[in-house]
Amino acid sequence: MLALSSQYPNKRAFITGAASGLGKAFCLHLAADGWTLGMSDNNVGALETAAAEITAAGGKTILLPLDVSDKEQYKKVAAEFLQQAGGIDLLFNNAGVGDGSVLEDYSLENYEWMTGINQMGVLYGCYYFVPAMKQQRSGQIINTASAAAFSCAPTMAAYNMTKAAVLALSETLHGELMDHNIHVSCIMPTYFKTNVIQHARGGELVKKATEHFIKKSGLEAIDVAAEILERAGKKELYIILPSAARKMWWMKRLSPMRFRKMVKEQFMASMQKVKKYHSKN
Repeated sequence: MLALSSQYPNKRAFITGAASGLGKAFCLHLAADGWTLGMSDNNVGALETAAAEITAAGGKTILLPLDVSDKEQYKKVAAEFLQQAGGIDLLFNNAGVGDGSVLEDYSLENYEWMTGINQMGVLYGCYYFVPAMKQQRSGQIINTASAAAFSCAPTMAAYNMTKAAVLALSETLHGELMDHNIHVSCIMPTYFKTNVIQHARGGELVKKATEHFIKKSGLEAIDVAAEILERAGKKELYIILPSAARKMWWMKRLSPMRFRKMVKEQFMASMQKVKKYHSKN
């Protein structure tokens, strides 16, 4: 049994981006322990398909189609989940999109699109569910950021700044909520197998490069989710994975300018390899 299941015996979780990738993986693990899962996603067909799998795995599902960037829709969905589930124990602000481009080549409309999903979507989740957690005097928020929140590689300004915002919000709430018996965890993984790039607007090279890094990672979402849930059960604020990402985290703190140079050099070398590979294929 997951430690989270014994800590929260009512077993009520709300997960955004639940139709695929990491969100679905969270649902599968929690379903094995019989959780009630508020599954939200903006892809209704994929959400229904995923819910059937989660139900078969032992979970009780509440399907709540949602565009996390729509604050009014989020408000209604949050209220509906709380009414149906009778409260909330775990909040997974997980929905997100990946993309990249040189600063001025990425339109302001695209920055607003990504900020609405990756940053404001996380804020809305916290804003609408924290009051219920305070009233209960229990709960845990698990926000999906990225190692990009602190590595900040070139050509990823939009993604980097939204994930850094999720980290800042998580740290802020950690201090605000600890006296209410509400815990906060911030997830900061590097690449693993997911479809985060499916809606990218930054061009074909961005998609190809991301797909290359994802494939190279060798990490599956189900395994990443297992480690995150284990560490969330230990109430860790910073859930950084895999070990290479943790080394990056500490290197930045010990030698920030050396780290910045390393990130740029490794990024440029990787992009050259991707360009060379795809020029031959």
